[in-house]
Amino acid sequence: QIASASNPRTSTSIPRGLGCADHSPRKKLILHMDLNNTILVSDTVTGQGTVAALDYFLTTVTWGKMSKHVTPPGKAWEGREFAIVFRTFGTDLPRVLKAMSRVVNEGAHPLFPDLPELKVRQLRVDMTPGKIRCTKRGVVLSRAEERVSTRDGERGLYQYLSSVQGLGGFQDHFDWWATNTFSIRGGKPLWIDPFDQNVQHVFIDDNIRQNDEDTIVCPKVFLEPGGHNTRAAGTAELYDISLVQTDLLRAISDRSYFTQRVHICLENYERNLWNGTA
Repeated sequence: QIASASNPRTSTSIPRGLGCADHSPRKKLILHMDLNNTILVSDTVTGQGTVAALDYFLTTVTWGKMSKHVTPPGKAWEGREFAIVFRTFGTDLPRVLKAMSRVVNEGAHPLFPDLPELKVRQLRVDMTPGKIRCTKRGVVLSRAEERVSTRDGERGLYQYLSSVQGLGGFQDHFDWWATNTFSIRGGKPLWIDPFDQNVQHVFIDDNIRQNDEDTIVCPKVFLEPGGHNTRAAGTAELYDISLVQTDLLRAISDRSYFTQRVHICLENYERNLWNGTA
């Protein structure tokens, strides 16, 4: 077991199988990121605008003194290949991808105006939104002419998501989540291969909770190297390892918030590799 980063006095179970991968500090990082209350404050599913969404969020949290100090981001991903996959139930993905393209290519973000000068290959934006649809028969991922289904094995979807480049996004299946009473069973699917020596996936979403009857991501962990069979994993098992619940107030006030949380996941993942048992 390891201490949870969000609460050092509690512990998180080691995911079975995490002791079998290597200890490379430069695995490719795939960041799956929600939109609403994670990187923007609005919700197209509920029809909430920025003011209404922020007001709703503030009614659900208790908070005290806040610092106005903003910490500049460090060179967090220097030397590491990464990709960002936006995952949303809403219809705002095309608008977000368009905005991100302006940020990357035109320096339109006021806090990061120098991005175009960096010419970072990993920041290229795929403007074509994809879809992920779930049924009792399985999961289908599609984007433009690309289509991958679990009917051909879950390994194919994992390989597809592990191979993505730059920034892109998929609309997940809200109706499936609702049909499954907003529980882990109908959540946004995330495949994790603890034996993969080259890739690590991290999902960041404000609705990730350590209550599997009220959470938004459905993790599936492969059972053997290169295998096709997976097992369902609980949120607590992967919390602060592959799953992060967004703290919106900190995300707004601290520019290095996401960097810090991802580093916690990277460190906890490596600690599990060293201390875990198959």
